[in-house]
Amino acid sequence: MKKINFKIPVTIFKEGNMFVAHTPALDLSTSGKTFAQVRERFAEAIAIFFEEIEKMGTTDEVLGSLGWQKIKQEWRPLAPVAHEMQTFQLAA
Repeated sequence: MKKINFKIPVTIFKEGNMFVAHTPALDLSTSGKTFAQVRERFAEAIAIFFEEIEKMGTTDEVLGSLGWQKIKQEWRPLAPVAHEMQTFQLAA
């Protein structure tokens, strides 16, 4: 497999006793018992994701459907503009 380098936004949050890592760039998430474990598992999930789409020959289709852009034969994820907490009030 050809090596590719890219940066994607990853959010890690705590849910109960578990840590969850998620990236909207690939609509991919995983969990772990510790912060270090979730980071390791997330790296493994990314590797498996790309191995599988390459093996199936669907790289262009999958990344394109996730909003990635192909520039000079290299895929680039959408760059986040903001990540913030917002407060909403709804009528009950």
